Amino acid sequence: MKVPPRYKIKSYLLSNLIAWTVAVIWLLPFIGVFMASIRPYKEIVSGWWHIHPLTITLENYMKAFYHPMFPISTGLKNSLIVAIPSTVIPILTASLAAYAFSRYSFPIKNYLFAFIVFLMALPQQMTVVPLYFLLRDLKLLNTFTGIILVHSAWGLAWIIFFMRNYFSMLPRDIEEAAKIDGATDFQVFYKIVLPIAIPGIVSAAILQFTWVWSDFFLALVFLQDPSKYVATQRLPLLRGQYFVDWGILTAASIMVMAVPLLVYAIFQKYYIAGMVGWSTEK
Repeated sequence: MKVPPRYKIKSYLLSNLIAWTVAVIWLLPFIGVFMASIRPYKEIVSGWWHIHPLTITLENYMKAFYHPMFPISTGLKNSLIVAIPSTVIPILTASLAAYAFSRYSFPIKNYLFAFIVFLMALPQQMTVVPLYFLLRDLKLLNTFTGIILVHSAWGLAWIIFFMRNYFSMLPRDIEEAAKIDGATDFQVFYKIVLPIAIPGIVSAAILQFTWVWSDFFLALVFLQDPSKYVATQRLPLLRGQYFVDWGILTAASIMVMAVPLLVYAIFQKYYIAGMVGWSTEK
């Protein structure tokens, strides 16, 4: 049955209207935060949507970046110190495990993989108490090393699941040809499989980095020294006890949000491969 052109036009207009409506609703809070961050305090107390008068200034960003007690610059640096190793370590480890799950057969393989999938559903709140005492006994409490290990361990389950599905999608003909030529399993993995799987690896790394960067709960429990607070811990401290300078608070929020937003913007094409990796299972 041929669809009339008029129906196609109506469907196209309706889908675009719904998409634009959802986009505006989603962007409205961000626009409000951004407008408050670039205007003086006296102009935003009556509502950021009032544009008369409208004074554009970067003073709030400077005050938040060089705050006398809790500078967001230190928080951004600490977040990078935590997020980068917490991304690299589980990606390297989980990729090896995921390749083994996708290519080799061994006892209790299916049960072990089911257990890993089960770990993905485990709430963080159930693990913080034993992890707290474990890090305390290992002298890693209130250290970057301790929270990096926690984030790395927490990311292993979902990255193994992610990369196992991605490796299962890759053709095996090249690997078999390399083994016939005398290549070892590690040579096949590092020289053939990893270069082909770069889109999936980068996609998993971006997701892991974003989740670690946005974490507040684990940092709140395991980092107690104010000098080691990450960016998400410093944000609430900028509001003050008796007075809330919304300009400084929103400017700091924009700077914290800018890093994952920039990552999403630069590597957007990899998220398509990422969604395929999550949803496709051989």
